[in-house]
Amino acid sequence: MNTKLIKIEQPDMVQDMELLEAARILRDGGLVAFPTETVYGLGVNALDGQAAKKIYEAKGRPSDNPLIVHIGSFGELQDLVSEIPRMGKKLAEDYWPGPLTMVFPKSEKVPYGVTGGLETVAVRMPGDPVANRLIVLAGVPIAAPSANISGRPSPTTAQHVWQDMSGKIEMIIDGGPVGIGVESTIVDVSGAVPMLLRPGAITVEMLRESVGCVEIDPAIQGQPREDLRPKAPGMKYRHYAPKAELILVEGELEAVVGQINFFVKQKLEQKHRVGIICTDETRNRYSCGEVRSLGQRAKAETIAHNLFAVLREFDDLQVDYIYSEGFSRDHLGQAIMNRLVKASGYHVINV
Repeated sequence: MNTKLIKIEQPDMVQDMELLEAARILRDGGLVAFPTETVYGLGVNALDGQAAKKIYEAKGRPSDNPLIVHIGSFGELQDLVSEIPRMGKKLAEDYWPGPLTMVFPKSEKVPYGVTGGLETVAVRMPGDPVANRLIVLAGVPIAAPSANISGRPSPTTAQHVWQDMSGKIEMIIDGGPVGIGVESTIVDVSGAVPMLLRPGAITVEMLRESVGCVEIDPAIQGQPREDLRPKAPGMKYRHYAPKAELILVEGELEAVVGQINFFVKQKLEQKHRVGIICTDETRNRYSCGEVRSLGQRAKAETIAHNLFAVLREFDDLQVDYIYSEGFSRDHLGQAIMNRLVKASGYHVINV
């Protein structure tokens, strides 16, 4: 398959004519990768169960890992769900369009191939102008996980998508680098109390300010059981992982820097290639290995924005090991650490 790459020159002022071919491909059951404010998504018609199978094939994605359905307006939600709970309405008022996905009881219109066999459906309304307009022009809701090979770091540029999906899908829409850099927050509103299933830019602190009590699924806080049936993407399987072995080092920063330098020296003596993930505040304290800063500790949004791009850069450098500093687990830091812990396969060292 030849994959067509379309460049959007002014994403904030996207023209309909730039997206008409992509919209047609989606209506006809094809695959289109497109930018959102979080990461690039790989989309199909969410009401076409056969089309949804193509996503799983292209990504090598486990069939019980549900997809997120993207809509262009709140009115489109009615056809996808059997009920819109009060908490869901409140969160939609506060955070849609934006990086928030909510899990609702599904309607009969949504095929089980999209929900991973579940009776619930995950839905979000993206704020990215290219994504939002594409949904409107397609005239159908779009089911879209991240546009990468399953398990790899999520793509934050069209070039990342091309690396993983060229020859597997019909089209990639290049809308430039994404803004946020980590996937959407996922909250299950189908029960009596909202449940956080995946942290993101809409933090648990923000959710609680909006609706009061929000519980956190145990799968976020520790390694999930092998028999877990995931309610949302990213809950069960190893995700976001570079090709190298990633080791996350947590603790007091002075001790973390010293421990990473010790590990790196050992690996270099063994003739391995080693990468280091740090911040602007500490990058000058590492003298060996491939050192990459994610940004400033005081600005967690810079860490989130750069995380996946740095992991992919280490793939290009063909390092054997990556040592990463740990970060705060509060606010946006909860999402950053969630991605790093899963990327490391729960290989965390506390010092």
